[in-house]
Amino acid sequence: MVFDPKPYISATKARLRARSDVAASFARLRAATRAAIGDLHEEIARGGSAIPELRHADIASASVSAGAVDEIRRKGCVIVRGVFGRARAERWDAEMGAYIEANDYFTKAKQKAGLDKYFSQLEDAVPQIFGLYWSRPQIDARQDPAMAETKRFLNRLWSIDGPMGPEFDPDLDLVYADRTRRRRPGDTTLGLSPHMDAGSYERWLDPAYQAVYAPVFEGAWEDYDPWKATFRTQVREYESPAVGSMFRTFQGWTGLTEQGPGGGTLQLVPTTLSMPWMLLRALQDDVAGDDLCGAAPGRALGAGPEYHAELLEGLVTIPTVNPGDTVWWHTDVIHAVEGANTSESWANVIYIGASPDCRKNRAFAARQAQAFLAGKSSPDFAPEDYEVDFEGRATLDDLTPLGRRQMGLA
Repeated sequence: MVFDPKPYISATKARLRARSDVAASFARLRAATRAAIGDLHEEIARGGSAIPELRHADIASASVSAGAVDEIRRKGCVIVRGVFGRARAERWDAEMGAYIEANDYFTKAKQKAGLDKYFSQLEDAVPQIFGLYWSRPQIDARQDPAMAETKRFLNRLWSIDGPMGPEFDPDLDLVYADRTRRRRPGDTTLGLSPHMDAGSYERWLDPAYQAVYAPVFEGAWEDYDPWKATFRTQVREYESPAVGSMFRTFQGWTGLTEQGPGGGTLQLVPTTLSMPWMLLRALQDDVAGDDLCGAAPGRALGAGPEYHAELLEGLVTIPTVNPGDTVWWHTDVIHAVEGANTSESWANVIYIGASPDCRKNRAFAARQAQAFLAGKSSPDFAPEDYEVDFEGRATLDDLTPLGRRQMGLA
């Protein structure tokens, strides 16, 4: 039996629309968003970058300025440069390529085509993202102390107080085993349309999400704090391959190659106004009563030209990053991948987000640990299970004491 969300959407939209004047609230938000996007383009025109940047050394020395923190909170994203040395990241890149080649990944991928349907409704082709989770470079990057230090800093940007105590421990991050992207020079097939993860139609229907976004739905989006963790760890996502069921304060990746504008790399809409905009846009009169601007269970929450053109005027490509740099974006920030890699370089990354210790994440980590020990795909993703018999995959012996704690295996 196919699940039909439309009756639930209709009923929920009617209740949400009755809570406030959604047209007036959205009009104020549109004006604020236009101003924020205008500021981004002015910054770029002056030769700057719309994406905040830090050096890992500043995090390590606790010398990040209050102004830099304010900018990250306002834009919802940051580049942290130099988390790893360039030579080390380039070695990881070579090791990933050798791991894929030695284990004949491409032949096996053809045999399992169609298992991963998460991005099937997005505008562009499915990107060349490899269903690999347990290579040694991925393990090494996740458990490195510099990575842990970076994630502690990012987690502490959040307010963690909740009605039953702290929502999470910002100082211990649990591993969320994600995949890797390897994009060839000249590729024009592997773009990824603008979207958000961590649920689609759940953003409106899930009771915990309704509590998170209560100020938005009550007509006071100005009071909404995207950095308030209360209720976020209680969110329940629609079960589906590749729908993240761990709470992530930030999504992110570690660069293995140099990449920037035109290089087939990451794009962001760098403003934390995006989520209120998306929520209120779906409640306007020109959207059908049983529709949430195309949001569907088990899919990414897409942002497209039909309903979100104004917001997408803020979509910018990240500036050039080097091997060993990391890029981070708030879980409610719109992101995409350029439609073409017009450079002469590969655009390769390891996906590593920030997923702090909490009850929700510990429950997932226990399931994930069993997948690691067996070499199976991470539980959130399609059960392709490539690495069960891969030579050279990481095992328990490759984990440091910190790595074991992060995997819930200490």
